[in-house]
Amino acid sequence: MRYTDVAIVGGGLAGATAAAMLGRAGVSACLIDPHASYPPELRCEKLGGDQLELLRRTGLAEQTLRSATLDGEVWEARFGLVVAKKPSDQHGIMYDTLVNAVRAQIPSSVEIIHGKAYAVATSDERQQVTLANDEVLSARLVVLANGLNIGLRQMLGMERRVISACHSITLGFDVAPVGRACFEFPALTYWPGRPAARMAYLSIFPIGDRMRANLMVYRDMTDPWLRDFRQAPEAVLIAMMPGLHRMMGDFSVGGTVRIRPADLCATEDYLQPGVVLAGDAFSTSCPAAGTGTTKVFTDVERLCNVHIPAWLATDGMDVDKIRQFYEDPAKVACEAQSLAKAYHLRSLSIDRGLAWRAARWGRFAVRSAQGVRYAIRKRLPARAAPPEHRVISGQSQRGRLA
Repeated sequence: MRYTDVAIVGGGLAGATAAAMLGRAGVSACLIDPHASYPPELRCEKLGGDQLELLRRTGLAEQTLRSATLDGEVWEARFGLVVAKKPSDQHGIMYDTLVNAVRAQIPSSVEIIHGKAYAVATSDERQQVTLANDEVLSARLVVLANGLNIGLRQMLGMERRVISACHSITLGFDVAPVGRACFEFPALTYWPGRPAARMAYLSIFPIGDRMRANLMVYRDMTDPWLRDFRQAPEAVLIAMMPGLHRMMGDFSVGGTVRIRPADLCATEDYLQPGVVLAGDAFSTSCPAAGTGTTKVFTDVERLCNVHIPAWLATDGMDVDKIRQFYEDPAKVACEAQSLAKAYHLRSLSIDRGLAWRAARWGRFAVRSAQGVRYAIRKRLPARAAPPEHRVISGQSQRGRLA
């Protein structure tokens, strides 16, 4: 039997981040995942905003972001018109590249088992993880970070409750201009012109030397529209957004069109001794709302920077300890915000009620005003610092004169 303090089941973004953080902190940990290298999968394809700050708190940001592509500026458009041109900190990165960049930072002190966890048995003291090859791992704590795989959770008496089935669908594909070297925009977010389009937005952004597109829609997986998109994506995009051609010119969709439906789910009966759920294993999010990575980084940062070190400092691993994570104010707030944003964006995108129509035009007006302010600031000459505060060779002018 192998022994460790923390056994992490699942080597996606949540599991890999936890393994890297715990290993760097000197915690005895083991990561269990069947893949030596994480395979391609349509999930998060860019990082930005609060996600970057959360990533920095993990201590993994610098090396991870070397594998990403910064867009620097994003154009926002509707009805074929540029509503705003705004500075952007979005970093484009394919999900498998992101996970593997984090995995590369896992210290050698963390044992990585390329296998499948078959069973988990928990108690107030030590837990047992049985692998598919019948090996047994003993750990003080088990972190289930195995995403949508529900087998181990069901074995522990946890149930997955579907809150909103097929809440949204993400389509991921490459786009390229026809007849010219590049698009005019560095990155583009195109908002729908009417609820009948049943879309949240189209986002186009650079990853390396190519342009990647994520189209977020609200449809059923049996909708013939999806079949039509696979067969003629360019024509379907233009029909859905008549003004898009004015922004993009002639373009082609290349590579495989990947389609991923997303259910909003939550796990019930999760409070048990010796085991804690992180990321999608606890609850899922809507990709259109862009909160999935925020949830993952929030969970793992709180676990590895706050709770696990405190738990390991004293004996036992009972439910009173585990409850502290689930009641962590940062986690609770993040979960609530993620769910609220998922429903708000869906209604804002497709609801035909008068209040939501007003909200759409209000968003249009606000973003237009933001774009005007940014354009004005961009045209103004940079304000020179007062002479006594100008930096010369790493020293202020005032200090030099003194």
